[in-house]
Amino acid sequence: MLLTVDIGNTSITLGIFDNENLVETFRLPSDKELPQEEYEILLHTLFENYSVNSCILASVVDELSLTFKHALDNVFHLNSILLSDSLNLGIKIKLKNPKEAGADRIANACGAYVLYPKPAIVVDLGTATTFDIIDKDGNFVGGVIMPGLNLQLRALNSATSKLPKIEISESEKVIGDNTCNAILSGVIRGSASAIEGLIEQCEKELGSKACIVATGGYSTLISKYMKRRFDFVNPYLTLEGLRFLYQLNK
Repeated sequence: MLLTVDIGNTSITLGIFDNENLVETFRLPSDKELPQEEYEILLHTLFENYSVNSCILASVVDELSLTFKHALDNVFHLNSILLSDSLNLGIKIKLKNPKEAGADRIANACGAYVLYPKPAIVVDLGTATTFDIIDKDGNFVGGVIMPGLNLQLRALNSATSKLPKIEISESEKVIGDNTCNAILSGVIRGSASAIEGLIEQCEKELGSKACIVATGGYSTLISKYMKRRFDFVNPYLTLEGLRFLYQLNK
């Protein structure tokens, strides 16, 4: 079975594949202070009932990349693949500096390339909200990066003296009748409007309508406040992209 690992700034998402079928997923906090031995114990516990014989991981947290790779290799007795732009990606990265492309964004682009019509725009609602753009020829041509929902909420709380720290929830109406509702309106509805506007501008530069694919934990929530809904919502697109990349590089 193939284990795919997406190490993000907030959490580590793990998915176990049996051929093309995603059998199970798990989520761990991205803890830079946790020693390798502790990660090995967690991996032993999570996957004791699975026969893992291959693994690929994408990481945007340098401090965790090798720690987690070594933990995977020790637990499952294999040589896991760490995603970078030097691998066979199956697509062309047409950025001015391809090494700037985060591993998660490469995996998203590859997942969209394999699974959806082109051109495609992947909107990943994580710690940051990122757009990954695939043109009609299947090239990864760039994207957009903006602060994610939780990052906006933390910034409002930490950079002001009176705005409270709140959790993400639905925004009942645009005009907030108290501070918390006003913040939710600005962050949730504001992000939805920004995403919708950016999609329109990206399509203008692409010269055609695109297939819009959302991934990340808040994609369903955000879509409620958009006139144009996402064409597809795939919470595990990054893992699907990693599965494709493993097949190219095994």
